[in-house]
Amino acid sequence: MDGTRNDPKPILLPCCFDGLSARLVAKSGFEATFMTGFGVSGANGFPDTQLLSYDEMRKAATFVSEGLVSAARECNTRPIPCIADGDTGYGNALNVKRTLFGYGRAGMAGIMIEDQIAPKRCGHVAGKSVVSFDEAVMRIKAACDARDEYEEMYGKGTGPLVLARTDSLKIHGFEHAIERCLAFREVGCDMTFLEAPQTVDQMREYCERVSGPKLANMLEYGETPILPPEELAKIGYTMAAYPLTLLSASIKAMKKSLELIKNGNPTDSMILSFGETKDIVGFTQYGVEEERYST
Repeated sequence: MDGTRNDPKPILLPCCFDGLSARLVAKSGFEATFMTGFGVSGANGFPDTQLLSYDEMRKAATFVSEGLVSAARECNTRPIPCIADGDTGYGNALNVKRTLFGYGRAGMAGIMIEDQIAPKRCGHVAGKSVVSFDEAVMRIKAACDARDEYEEMYGKGTGPLVLARTDSLKIHGFEHAIERCLAFREVGCDMTFLEAPQTVDQMREYCERVSGPKLANMLEYGETPILPPEELAKIGYTMAAYPLTLLSASIKAMKKSLELIKNGNPTDSMILSFGETKDIVGFTQYGVEEERYST
């Protein structure tokens, strides 16, 4: 957990938002994934402004976990780990602890907790604000304490890793944001995430000054420069998340398909065969299992 990685690329995290997208990530051969709050909100018809509750996010994490497990069974591998968006923890420090325990029981390998004021919003849109420095640090400390308490109950290595995120750069400046990341590390977080750096120089300095694994957020058309994975690794990033790629691509495909249907045109060029669709959602494996237990 020192942030080093013997690979020319960081861990790539295409972000999922439901069981189907989780299955697709896993069956495409990625090492890990991330459950995006923006994606879960969007898939439920809401903007990423914390309109979904803790329990709705926890249930989404359960479906993601089940999707990863079903894909692993079909591929005869172990389920890939998933870090889940825990937003602000949905309340005070005790809510943060409950959120970590709930996500852990749902099968999440990690949880991201951020320092925005609730209701939070996407880190690349206007109108966000953050809690005080001390409250942000205590929020992360509560998550780390919960991780350790989880391991005391369920065994070493079982507690969800804590990814500590700060959105303070745009509000208080780069130096203040670095200080928050350093403080998060001091209270025990496993990974840090400086949201929305605007230049490569900021990205590089963050990686140089903050120890441990670090996450780059590769949001297309966002505020952070989009860099190739190899360059991110050279700068010092351990992980690279692609938060909206799958959601945005699916929206684009659905809009085009709806246009074709509306105009009375065939949709063959936009869709998979029925057989491929059945296989992707799990019918093939279901048939194998059904036959196994037939009487």
